[in-house]
Amino acid sequence: MRLTTVRTTNGTRAGRIEGDRIVLLPWSDVGGLLAEPDWRSAALDAGSPGETVAADLAERATLIPYPDKIICLGLNYETHIKEMGREKPEFPTLFAKYRGALIGPRDPIQLPPVSDRMDWEVELGIVIGRAGRFIGEEDALEHVAGYCVVNDITARDWQKRTIQFLSGKTFEGTTPVGPELVTTDELPLGAAGLMVRCEVDGVLMQDASTDDLCFSPAAIVSYISTIITLLPGDLIATGTPGGVGDGRTPPVYLRRGQTVRTSIEGIGELVNRCE
Repeated sequence: MRLTTVRTTNGTRAGRIEGDRIVLLPWSDVGGLLAEPDWRSAALDAGSPGETVAADLAERATLIPYPDKIICLGLNYETHIKEMGREKPEFPTLFAKYRGALIGPRDPIQLPPVSDRMDWEVELGIVIGRAGRFIGEEDALEHVAGYCVVNDITARDWQKRTIQFLSGKTFEGTTPVGPELVTTDELPLGAAGLMVRCEVDGVLMQDASTDDLCFSPAAIVSYISTIITLLPGDLIATGTPGGVGDGRTPPVYLRRGQTVRTSIEGIGELVNRCE
């Protein structure tokens, strides 16, 4: 099953994708749907065939506009660790974002006037579908609703002001998420073996596989749940592979008017113009 959040004249609506149509569901967004105890059955049973929109014409909103938590990993691909001159971490490197950073899969990325080092980072997003605390790694994937694409746009100059990542990671209007939540049954176990790519103005910048993750989705969910209870609709960004602009010689950063295309095999793509 593939789920999305679309903008309508009456606000946003969750939708279930059926071929070239999106069946509108009686929840304002995918996060609201995931709060239902049996959200899978609810998503399949709800919606009227007469209340649909064309998938190629629908204006997609950010997948989950109001997550309880947005938790991100840094340094989770060895290629990225190497290009940033860091050591492979013993434990997942965690930081957070705030929901004001989130935008839709076709929305413009707002380049802040206070930074001239805005960078791209294609990432596999994990969406939680079942609450849990102290989840064992062997059970972790049962708590995952599905996966999406995240572009963790980063202000490198602000990120490097201190040893903490937060200030460079959560500028408002910079983080595209979507285009759909693809449920776990539609993808390989743990989203393994999926190609992850990023292009800037048609030039391939990142090209990797989720097999290269240092910490797997199951390990990540288990680890985070040891610290805090994971809730339906929580979003986890699993880190980016090598090929970011800041790791190049000389460094390359995003500029106004450029288009960033981030994609993950079997999930979809985000296409965002920088403004």
